[in-house]
Amino acid sequence: MSTRSVAVVGAGISGVSAALALRSHGVEVTVLDRAHRVGGRMATRTLRGTGLPYDGRVVDVGAAYLTASAPAFQAVVDSWAARGLLRAWTDTFHVAGPDGRTGVVAGPLRYAAPAGLRSLVEDLAADLPLVVHPREVETVERVADGVEVDGERFDAVVLAMPAPQATDLLAADDPAAAVLADQRWEPTLTLVAAYDERCWPAFDAMFVNDSVVVDFVADDGRRRGDDAPVLVAHSGAVLAAGHLDDPASAAPALLEALEHAVGATAKPAWFDLRRWSLARPRTPLATAYSFDGVVGLCGDAWGAPPRVETAWTSGHDLGHVMATRLA
Repeated sequence: MSTRSVAVVGAGISGVSAALALRSHGVEVTVLDRAHRVGGRMATRTLRGTGLPYDGRVVDVGAAYLTASAPAFQAVVDSWAARGLLRAWTDTFHVAGPDGRTGVVAGPLRYAAPAGLRSLVEDLAADLPLVVHPREVETVERVADGVEVDGERFDAVVLAMPAPQATDLLAADDPAAAVLADQRWEPTLTLVAAYDERCWPAFDAMFVNDSVVVDFVADDGRRRGDDAPVLVAHSGAVLAAGHLDDPASAAPALLEALEHAVGATAKPAWFDLRRWSLARPRTPLATAYSFDGVVGLCGDAWGAPPRVETAWTSGHDLGHVMATRLA
């Protein structure tokens, strides 16, 4: 039998983990991603032009951290930690309301990456022979003996991306489009604020309750372990939805809410905003993935709750199932 071929569209952690699982079975895998770097929503920003001493520093602007519970993913986490790519961060987050802190809450151990969470996806992707980016895929069409991705034939395809993006690639009557039809996503805005010095009471991160402006704040200096005075705030979905066309217009409200939540006594010396139109699934699905024999679907929306581990598990499990069925 000839070697089976699969295209994986999307090089976030779910797509890369699917590709690695497929390749472990001898499947020929081509990974395609529209971005200049792999990582998807495990995204980072390198500070430039801030006028501050830490230009060149990496900041997480997508996923804020990761946790591990299943043995398979814990083994991957342990490998990253052993090689210095990951560090244990904290198991305690603060809680705040619109006007300030209200207490703390304990939870699972959160891990952070000294070089940003994107570096973990890049580490996994280094073991893949063919990752093509930037490559904007436009169409995925079923044919009699498999699927064509922009006219190139494969035995099957993995769409590792939010449902609206996957639906745009498929024909309107494709069975996979019907599977995705009820999935809804929320937007967010990510605010990066850099200060001349630390000017707030110590905390690692906090959930902000009862605010339509800010949902979550991380002290990126404590997250990264270098104590740089950098805060990262993620907005609520309602605020983001009203400012997607002009994210900068949300800056005054976000900066004020951030100041109240963390108790900052000075204004940031520099700030920037990043828009995420499809930041997190509002309606996660109970199953870990979908595969109909030709089109596979995976990501952090497949299996609740939507976490980095969920995305990795979704792609990993899908890849193994696809390889078995294609064989």
